[in-house]
Amino acid sequence: MLVSTTSLIEGRPVQRYLGVVTGEVILGANIVRDIFASITDIFGGRSGKYEEVLSRGREQALQELEAKAHALGANAVIGVDIDYETIGARGSMLMVSVSGTAVVL
Repeated sequence: MLVSTTSLIEGRPVQRYLGVVTGEVILGANIVRDIFASITDIFGGRSGKYEEVLSRGREQALQELEAKAHALGANAVIGVDIDYETIGARGSMLMVSVSGTAVVL
């Protein structure tokens, strides 16, 4: 399945628009990750553990989006948007949401 942030795939005209599809994943923050992240914040550098969580959440949300598009008979999703948001008490959860238009090319 082709997944693109653009509104078209060059050389592959859209034959049918099947509708908006979404994928959402909510991940809990881990106290150990928070401690290591705060140490990284103090001394500088990247927070590998948080990056792993972001990457895993994004991949899971995209997989859900693709599954929903496939169920509609799509062979591509165009105009994909990826959003990240903290939710819950004191931002203790991370939500990754993706949306796009399922199409047949």
